[in-house]
Amino acid sequence: MRHDPIPVSVLTGFLGAGKTTLLNRLLKDPDMADTAVIINEFGDVAIDHLLVEQASDGVIQLSDGCLCCTVRGELVDTLADLVDRLQTGRIAGLKRVVIETTGLADPVPVLQSIMAHPVLLQAYRLDGVVTLVDAVNGAATLDAHVEAVKQIAVADRIVLTKTDMEPGTAELKARLRAINPGAPILDGGEAAASMASLVACGLYDPATRTADVRRWLGEAEHAHHGHDHDHDDHDHHGHSHHGHGRHDARVRSLSLVHDGPLPFAAIETFLDLLTSTQGDQLLRLKGIVELAEDPGRPLVVHGVQKILHPPARLPAWPDEKRGTRLVLIMVDLPEDYVKRLFAAVTGKPAPDTPDHAALRDNPLAIAGFGGVR
Repeated sequence: MRHDPIPVSVLTGFLGAGKTTLLNRLLKDPDMADTAVIINEFGDVAIDHLLVEQASDGVIQLSDGCLCCTVRGELVDTLADLVDRLQTGRIAGLKRVVIETTGLADPVPVLQSIMAHPVLLQAYRLDGVVTLVDAVNGAATLDAHVEAVKQIAVADRIVLTKTDMEPGTAELKARLRAINPGAPILDGGEAAASMASLVACGLYDPATRTADVRRWLGEAEHAHHGHDHDHDDHDHHGHSHHGHGRHDARVRSLSLVHDGPLPFAAIETFLDLLTSTQGDQLLRLKGIVELAEDPGRPLVVHGVQKILHPPARLPAWPDEKRGTRLVLIMVDLPEDYVKRLFAAVTGKPAPDTPDHAALRDNPLAIAGFGGVR
């Protein structure tokens, strides 16, 4: 029997951000039944769930249907073991997996593990990243650790914790929005009202069971805070960060918009060149594409560094807004390079791009494989 891929949510945040508290709320929420929570070591997390039924082979079975697992060596092995348990009937159901990273971890390798393994791709899909930020120490942590900035940059949702201890959070929130303008910022206390909805932040909205492209791409958050970048000329948009720690300016969010359909070969060329030449600097990419070959069924693209998830097709457009919209989160990657490459493959070079015709005819030049720079 074929099953839809199991959604995987990544829970990250720096040391002291409150991941343990949030994990306990997850484990106690009845809506999280048939969820597996993968943590680093049980000893590192004070699980206060009192209804433990059994424990074996690194798995704790809870009476409400949740599971807790430790990462035994490799995350891939743990995820594969969960699938084996499901297929052999050792666990009755598995609706979602939540992975808690270590506080010092760069979350990108965790995302790659899910998206790059050919077997896991059949069983799982990356649903989203929830990043916790300590309201008391968050600013200092961002100043001191580039990993903390990356955790913010790749987030689909940001949860601000310890706000009862630090009521003055306006400046920190502004800084978080500058790093990642598309991710909504939630108060940790308020977020606890529905843990299931908190971790479900993928393309499909579980409440409506339909694709919510604006939410997934962060466009709704842009509009809510007055940063909606829909211009008449549909230029590309970047966000620079000034006045904060030295790590903030290394991270940029860039939106690329193209009206009308694009040939599949054009978007394939853009993604291939970008990931092959600048993949290490591309933290995350999400987008929806109107294809010339089949404009009625949008193409969904999702990538982490050099790894691109197999493209998916939606049965129809979820709203009236068509065209191509890509959102890139980059570190140390020049915006100009990405803009020029996108302009070349879409046939609309930017006005300040030298030798427009040559770039349009030879986009490889931008990537350094031709004579035109």
